[in-house]
Amino acid sequence: MVDEGPEPRVDNLVLPEVGAWTEDKHRLVSIYATLFSKGMKNKWGKRVYVELYAGAGYSRIRGTQRIILGSPLRALAAEQPFDKYIFCEAIPKNLEALKARVKLHFPAATVAYVEGDCDEKVAEILGQIPQGSRTNTVLTLCFADPYDIGLKFSTIKALSDRFVDFLVLLAVYSDANRAYKRYVMEDARKVDEFLGSPTWRERWRIAEANGVVFPKFLAEEFASSMEDLNYLSTPIHQMKKVRSDDKNLPLYYIALFSRHKLAHDFWDEALKYGTDQTGFTFE
Repeated sequence: MVDEGPEPRVDNLVLPEVGAWTEDKHRLVSIYATLFSKGMKNKWGKRVYVELYAGAGYSRIRGTQRIILGSPLRALAAEQPFDKYIFCEAIPKNLEALKARVKLHFPAATVAYVEGDCDEKVAEILGQIPQGSRTNTVLTLCFADPYDIGLKFSTIKALSDRFVDFLVLLAVYSDANRAYKRYVMEDARKVDEFLGSPTWRERWRIAEANGVVFPKFLAEEFASSMEDLNYLSTPIHQMKKVRSDDKNLPLYYIALFSRHKLAHDFWDEALKYGTDQTGFTFE
C-alpha cells in the first residue's frame, strides 16, 4: 500500500527523541500522501507537498536505539512523487540534518527549504508554491505537525488562498488540556490565535455547561474556523484521536481539511490501511 521509504543510515547529525506512536502517525500520513499524489496526478498540472514543522528527517524512539524516518522522507518515497516539496523548520540543526538526509536518499527531488517559524515565514512558503493557471493547475497538500497549539490560524488562512488541502495535528489533549487554566484566562491569546477567533470563550462557557470537554470543544472550533474558509465539514468522528502507547492517554487528533469530497475518500482509505497494519489507537 505504501513504500516504507529508505533505511535510515547512522550519521552524526541530530536525532530528536519521539514517542513510539510517532512512527504510526508518520505511516498514516505517508499512506494519505501516497493516495493523494497518485490520485491527483492526472487531474492537476503540478502537485506540491508542504510540511510546516518538518523536523530533522530521522528521529529516535524514546527509550530505545530505534531510528525511524520522519514524514518528509516518507513523503518523498511516495509511489508517484509530488512535483515539488517544501519543508519549513524552525530549528537550524534540524533543518541542516534534514537537508543532508534528503540529499542522501533523494538527490534528484525538487525540494525547497524554509528556515524559521512557519507563522513568521508564511509569505516565503507561499512564494515557493508555484503559481497556478488555467492551463497548469497546482494542488498542494500541507501537513502541519506542531508540538502544541502554537500554530496560528492566520497561517492556515494565508495558505488557503491557494488550492491547498491540510492534514493538521490538533494537540488539544497533550497541550491545551494540560494548560487549560492558563489558556482560558482572558488575557491569554494562544487559543485566540490557534482558532482565529477572540470570541471562543463565550461559546466555551455554553459548551462546558453542557458537559463538553475542552479538547473536543477546541477541535470542533478549529473545524468550524476551517468551514469559514469554505472547507468541507470535518466532524469530530472523522478526526482520529491518537493515544500514547504506554499509559493509553489521549494525545491529539489528526484531521483532514479539504474543499473536495475525493480527498475525504482518500482519508477514509488511508485510515483503513493505517488501522489494519499499525498499533494506532483510534476513537
